[in-house]
Amino acid sequence: MSTIRWTEDRTPQSARWHSENATPLPKRTVAVGDRVKAADAYRLACEGTALLWRGDFHNARQLLRAIGRRIDRRAPGAGSSPSESFHLHRRHSRHRARVLGKLLVLLDDDYTLALRRAPDVRRACLEAYGPPKGPTAVSLRELLGVIGAHQWRVKGIDVPALGTRIHPHYGVFAPVRGEYVDLVAHAPLPSATRRDPATSTASTAFDLGTGTGVLAAVLAGRGISRVVATDVSSRALTCARENMDRLALADRVEVSGPALFPEGRADLVVCNPPWLPARPTGPIEQGVYDPDSTMLRGFLSGLAGHLRPGGEGWLVLSDLAEHLGLRTRRQLLDAVHAAGLHVVGRMDTKPRHPRSQDATDPLHAARSAETTSLWHLAARPASRAAASAGRGVAGAGKAAGFEEVSEICRRRA
Repeated sequence: MSTIRWTEDRTPQSARWHSENATPLPKRTVAVGDRVKAADAYRLACEGTALLWRGDFHNARQLLRAIGRRIDRRAPGAGSSPSESFHLHRRHSRHRARVLGKLLVLLDDDYTLALRRAPDVRRACLEAYGPPKGPTAVSLRELLGVIGAHQWRVKGIDVPALGTRIHPHYGVFAPVRGEYVDLVAHAPLPSATRRDPATSTASTAFDLGTGTGVLAAVLAGRGISRVVATDVSSRALTCARENMDRLALADRVEVSGPALFPEGRADLVVCNPPWLPARPTGPIEQGVYDPDSTMLRGFLSGLAGHLRPGGEGWLVLSDLAEHLGLRTRRQLLDAVHAAGLHVVGRMDTKPRHPRSQDATDPLHAARSAETTSLWHLAARPASRAAASAGRGVAGAGKAAGFEEVSEICRRRA
């Protein structure tokens, strides 16, 4: 256990230190209140000093916003390339998170926030952190995220494709971008899923990286007899199970893990991996950033071995990484080919989120050009898959993979 220490009224104080994104224990902590000036707080935070807030809660939020404005005055402009712009933006975001994370609050041993005009955060903290383990110091920025996640968990997020609401948990990616859900809701199902349960094996689908369980619920709603939803996150597994119970789908959707693939084979395997091959800075970003495309590569490499005859894999992926220069279309299609797969179709849609229309966003050029696609993938015949595995992803095998699947996409465009 890490312990944070400070002096208040000439008396040494201490508390547990907790950070969801594994921020190191502050080397120096000072107690501050309503009289601290934003310029002084900003300077101390940039120097690495943590500020333990002891004043009014709403004043603390105003100070956090004031520090944020000072940080953003030095935000970088666009780089000489989309890739450089992205890396400058990420570096600024990390710096912003590091400085804002220096404003701390103290939670009592029952998660009470003993500040003037503070909300009751006990339930939100219990959901996010589990049972309390004594007085705990956390960053105000993190606590505000915990509060917001609790409100989403209570109210839920409307999902038109389901005709109801999904309730995300803290640390679980929320389905606020509806286009990928709509793709799964409207894509034509593979013929292998159209079975007669009375005369053959019931149709089965896998939802890999299920998160809230929203895509598993959509698949069940489309008539798939049995859906197995997996995730590597314990928070996501708990969240998905609660949503299936709430939607009365627990008898048709099995939530399994932690793992990427469950055992067995399916008629349909759906995966919506994080879209950008970069390292997340915290648990919330794990739904957006996939270091070294680990999940994407894991899905592709394991798909053929988990499909029933006539089955399909659905890869739901944005091309934002391509517009940012982080991955090329050739690399994606080569990975498909190297995994013994081929493309049998693709559905595209444009994003509808506000940032795609924000011309002040340093990544606007890439976001405005973004397309989200559902790739229909199938296993190639065993002999061709074995030959591909022997060649690997270099040389002639790479070129053949790109040309083959590109031609299929052109024919189906």
